Parts: sequence; C-alpha cells; structure tokens
Amino acid sequence: METKKKILKKKAVIDTKYCAACGVCVKSCPFGAITIRNGVVAEIDEARCVGCGKCAKACVASVIDIVKKEEVK
Repeated sequence: METKKKILKKKAVIDTKYCAACGVCVKSCPFGAITIRNGVVAEIDEARCVGCGKCAKACVASVIDIVKKEEVK
C-alpha cells in the first residue's frame, strides 16, 4: 500500500474587499501570478503563485497575506 505525503506550500491571498487595484503587486510578482481583473481588483493565479511574499511586502494597502496550503501527493 502506497502512503500519501502531505506537502505544505504557501500561496498569496488577497482581501478583495479592500484591494485598491493599484497594480503594485502585479509589478512585484516575479512569477506573473497576479493580474488586475476588470480594473477593479487584483487576482492571484494559484497555479503560478509560489508564496514568495514579495507581493504582500509591496502591497500599499496591506491586503495580501501569505498562507499555507496543503496538497496531497
């Protein structure tokens, strides 16, 4: 029987209620994981986000948090 490993990774999460869509996070992300949707709010592409935290540090509104996500492999 094969055992599954739990791998903890990180990801960015945006509190969209307070996001000003200023674009600072988009410019700070080295992986191109953030876009501004409809000119209204920033959105994270979870497939590209590695949870490095650069966007959270750059966010002038402090609405981006880096959280752990769990994947089973």
